[in-house]
Amino acid sequence: MRFRPCIDLRGGRVVQIVGGSLTDQGDGVVTNFETEQPPALYAGRYRADNLPGGHVIALGPGNHEAALAALRAFPSGLQFGGGITPANAHSYLDAGASHVIVTSYVFRAGQLDFERLRELCATVGRQRLVLDLSCRWRDGAYWVVTDRWQNFSRLAVAGETLAQLAEYCAEFLVHGVDVEGRRLGVDTALVAMLGACSPLPVTYAGGASSLGDLDRVKHHGQGRVDLSIGSALDLFGGSLPYADVVAWQRAEERG
Repeated sequence: MRFRPCIDLRGGRVVQIVGGSLTDQGDGVVTNFETEQPPALYAGRYRADNLPGGHVIALGPGNHEAALAALRAFPSGLQFGGGITPANAHSYLDAGASHVIVTSYVFRAGQLDFERLRELCATVGRQRLVLDLSCRWRDGAYWVVTDRWQNFSRLAVAGETLAQLAEYCAEFLVHGVDVEGRRLGVDTALVAMLGACSPLPVTYAGGASSLGDLDRVKHHGQGRVDLSIGSALDLFGGSLPYADVVAWQRAEERG
């Protein structure tokens, strides 16, 4: 298990938001953090601290140049997601992204479009594709949400789903949208399910608030689920020292 860093972009700026508040119009978005510091500064720090495997996420339009700058600052060290299609995927890979992350493009009318998924997989290659299965709890299951987490799909995140989709991608990224950005603790039930069922590497994001959440994810995810932390870090205006998280990662590597 490892810590995976993140850079979220909105309007070209590094931000941290409450995930469930994001809309197409931008009305009502709850922002925990926003800075004038360039995204490449964060990417450069992750590179210096040897923290590969994190992600840059574009939350809406106006982020193209900022995303490219971050990817170039940490070549092959960061994944990129946000509006990925077969037409634009290689522009981000060529800029230095290790993988591209996709959700909404492969969903139509609430259903997973396997034709689009196969097309994207063929375009970039399975080993460079990450499927974002960010989800919310409703009616006894975790359902994938699309279009900036506004719309429920009819695809539940469960063992059968993960096994079926594993042949098309290298990893899964799963935000627990109900707790994303709230700093109230991780969704341990979701982490436990991912740890028990995912046949691929999976990164969980959402709700982390303390150093203990790294240990909780390691325990509930059986050491098979990585953790991304955003709003809680002092890098993003939170109270959890980034230096402590890096130290936790170094201790984990030493075993």
